[in-house]
Amino acid sequence: MEANNHVKYRQLIARCADLPPTPVAIAHPCDVSSLTAALDAAREGLIQPILVGPQERIREVAAANNLDISSFEIVDAEHSHDSAAKAVALIRAGRAEILMKGSLHTDELMGAVVRREIGLRTSRRVSHCFVMDVPNHDTPLIITDAAVNIAPTLEDKVDICQNAIDLAHALGNHDVRVAILSAMETLTSKVPSTIEAAALCKMADRGQITGALLDGPLALDNAINMEAAQIKKINSPVAGRANVLLVPDLEAGNMLAKSLTFLAGADAAGIVLGARVPIILTSRADSVLARLASCAVAVLVAKYRRDAEAAKAG
Repeated sequence: MEANNHVKYRQLIARCADLPPTPVAIAHPCDVSSLTAALDAAREGLIQPILVGPQERIREVAAANNLDISSFEIVDAEHSHDSAAKAVALIRAGRAEILMKGSLHTDELMGAVVRREIGLRTSRRVSHCFVMDVPNHDTPLIITDAAVNIAPTLEDKVDICQNAIDLAHALGNHDVRVAILSAMETLTSKVPSTIEAAALCKMADRGQITGALLDGPLALDNAINMEAAQIKKINSPVAGRANVLLVPDLEAGNMLAKSLTFLAGADAAGIVLGARVPIILTSRADSVLARLASCAVAVLVAKYRRDAEAAKAG
């Protein structure tokens, strides 16, 4: 396995160098992992953390691990559910532009996000993207959805696809090529994901999905390896050159992302899209650089949204 030199992640972080730190509401940062992630990203100049959780517990964890959080605002909360609710309230009040998961369950955080009247819902389906830094692969690979939508419908996949395309544009990629993955590249009613892939491509033709070239169904090898695509005689501007991989379901996506991580030495920065603001979901198993990359991705998405809103207003 070739070592990952992390050039692609370092480039993402470098793109944030001239931006002011973005305010981030961190829900329930009550362990050393989430507090360290906040410190590292603040030290890098990426974020301005607002720690939302039981104040005494946060200070105890910081003191026990020699972490200096004296410059960070703390919003006191009773417990993890209250932390999630208050972090979301900070977003709704305009005090933060990014939501970040601390040491609470993802379900608790997302439960507060999707609450109908006081959450962060939009007309879009919420979905997760991994931005994968894969050794020997020229560009970052966006994999979606491997963490939120278990068995998405065709209608869900429209939003999942559009969220990923918008993310690619926010990261500075204006040549977005989406491969809609299946086990094969031919259509058959026996494999429903092939039919959905064809429908998504036609929807893109009719302007229901915008900002990218789509092709599918494509098997993984045909999507990312030009030689494999040529051997199969697939004539497509996407085959062999895809930079967004839309998977059939969560199980396939999760296995693909983890295979790249543990067998190919890739790192995975994670972000949730489709809500009012980008949401950072980090894991205790993430490397420091992967956590910083997740923050950088969210910062670039927040800037992309600010610029889009300013363009509309102007």
